[in-house]
This record gives sequence, C-alpha cells and structure tokens, in this order.
Amino acid sequence: MKRIGLTIIICAMLFVLCACTQSDIEETEEPEKQIPEFTPITEVIEGRKDIYLITKVLDSNYWDVVVKGAADAGEDFGCNVYYSGTYNEMDWQNQIMLLDKCIEKGADAVILAPDDSIELAPKLEEIYSKNIPVILVDTAVNTDKYDVCYMTDNLYAGNKAAEEMLEKLHAAGCSETEQLSVGILVGSATSQTINERLAGFYQYWTTNAPESWTIISDIKNCNGDISMGDELIQTLLQENPNVRGLYATNNGPTKALCNAVVNQGRNDIVIVGFDYSDEIKNLIESEDYHASTILQRQYYMTYEGVESALSRIDGEVIETKFVDTGVVSVSRDNLEDPDVKSVLENN
Repeated sequence: MKRIGLTIIICAMLFVLCACTQSDIEETEEPEKQIPEFTPITEVIEGRKDIYLITKVLDSNYWDVVVKGAADAGEDFGCNVYYSGTYNEMDWQNQIMLLDKCIEKGADAVILAPDDSIELAPKLEEIYSKNIPVILVDTAVNTDKYDVCYMTDNLYAGNKAAEEMLEKLHAAGCSETEQLSVGILVGSATSQTINERLAGFYQYWTTNAPESWTIISDIKNCNGDISMGDELIQTLLQENPNVRGLYATNNGPTKALCNAVVNQGRNDIVIVGFDYSDEIKNLIESEDYHASTILQRQYYMTYEGVESALSRIDGEVIETKFVDTGVVSVSRDNLEDPDVKSVLENN
C-alpha cells in the first residue's frame, strides 16, 4: 500500500506540472452514445448464479478479450454472466449507473474494471456493505472494500516498457551521446493503473538511460479519446524535432501513437505501448518500423475473477487482495517465442 500511495503522489505531481488536458486543443462535440443494457454472454439458465461484468471500453480489442474470459468461465463453472460497459475509459459516471443497475437486478456478484480509481470507491463500498461480492479487474480503487483484484503489476509493467524502449532505441542505431527525447501519451490522469505504469517507466529510465536521452516533461493526456491523441502527438512531434521514442500507457493512446507515426511517415521513431490492437500489431509485423508492446494476460483476469466470485458467493474468504496476472513484452524479435504465442492466442 505504501508503494501504491507513493506512486499516486509522484504521478499526481507530474500531471499537475505538465499534463496536457482537453482544453489544450480544439474540442469537437460528438453525440453521446447510449450505454447499452446488460446482455448475457453465456447461456442463461434459471437457478444459476448471476454475475455482472462492467468493462471500461466497449468495442475494443483489449476489452473483447476480457469479455471472452468471463464468458468462457461462466460456461465452464456454470453461472450466468451479463455484460455492459462504457465507451470512454473516463466515464465513471455511467459506471456508477451500471453498478446501481446491478443492485436493482439482484446481482449475486459484480466484476468491475474501474474507469476512475477515486470516484468509484464510494459506490463500491456501498455494494460491498450489502454483502455482494466485488471483484476488480485491470485497475484497483482507493478503498479496501472489495474481495480481490486481478491485474497487472503496473509498476513492473512500466519498468518493462522503459527497458523495451531503451533496447529498441539502441537497436534503431541511436548513439548514447545523441540528444534525443521520448514523448509520452496517457489516457487518463486519475487511473491508478496508468499512474503506476508512468511511475514505473520513469523509475527504470532514470536509472538506466544515457544522460543525453531525456523524457519530454509535457506529458500528453488524451482523456481516452483516440482522435484527440492523434492531434496531441502531431503537436508534440512538431514542437520536438529530436523525438526518437514515443510511449503510451494503455490501449487507446497506443493506437494514437501508431496512427501518428504512420500518417507522418516517421519510421525513425520507436513505439512502445500496451495491448495488441490492429494498429500496434501491424507496426510490430512490419520491417519498416520499430515497435513493441507490453501484453497483459487480461483473459485470465476475468476467467479467474468469475471463479473467485462464485467462491465468495459460496461463503469462502479470499485472503489475497491483489493477484498479479503478469505481462510479456512483444516485438518482431520474439513473435515465435512459445510464451508470446500463448499470450497472443488470447489477444
């Protein structure tokens, strides 16, 4: 907990000093999408336990795998699983609405990927007080009123991302005396997951990077909007001609980085991101680009999450609050590695 608290403090300071918010670019009004009702992702059989899954982003490569893990577990363990979510990873208000619907529908357990680690804490405390099992996936919250959280060790994941960035910059022929810089795009300033990945990246970089290789202090924040991320990175590249690396802390910003380097023909830039969207997959497989991604084992987050939810419904006590589901670095160099291939099968 001390480590988490320190991480939040460090990253909060970084965002206060240098984060770029939505007001930094011209805003465009888009019609708000209607949050869908919960739909079953398993066969619904009367008498089985009802588990409700709420994800961060609908219609996303990463979250589709999360949903698949829950669906497979529901069929394997014999329970009904229902699913809904939001269209933007900042939309904690609609996640609260969905959590209220879970209570109204008599959910036996809730599995949540929180859009906001702070704002959702009171609602989770309310649900937990009703003796409804609460399982978290992907992201923790600022309360201990939940049963277990299946997620990546995000400080370590940030370390791995920085290690991958340094390795790929060297492989791209960058000299240790070259004055180069690395830009960063994040998807949120209030996600504990993102803050830890950012802190982990800084931690490894400051210890291992050459002195002449620097991180641009103006961290860009697209607030979960990929099109905004495209514009922010375009601006960053215009203002910083010595950029040779770009780091994204999660799936949406990673897509934005990939779009930016392709659209501007910047195959001299190293990309390190998260997850396995079509955009990063195409760059990794191309010999024209230098790209890597940190893959999580998100399928197992919900597969094991459903199993734990059923155990809690049966009255079992889960002693461990956090379960690290692990990460693997993926680049063109290791696509045939058995461990990488195994993870890619569920991405």
